[in-house]
Amino acid sequence: MADTKEQLAKLVDDLKRQRDEIKLKLHLAKADARDEWNKLEVKLEQVKAKLDSARQEAGTTAGQVGKALELAVDELKKGYERIKKLL
Repeated sequence: MADTKEQLAKLVDDLKRQRDEIKLKLHLAKADARDEWNKLEVKLEQVKAKLDSARQEAGTTAGQVGKALELAVDELKKGYERIKKLL
């Protein structure tokens, strides 16, 4: 009987330890996701500003800006995917 109580106590202690570890990892993941989100918000504002500028440009300059915008948008997509994985 004492062995059973000790085994149950150990089991509960193991569960608490696992819970604490997961809780910490979740907290860290949220912080990582928040940092990534903040970077992406800045980048999105930059992309929107460049897009507005590109709309006002004409000719080859607009095409060059368009290529740069495609790259920036791709970076944003990848960043949002990383955040999804963190959550």
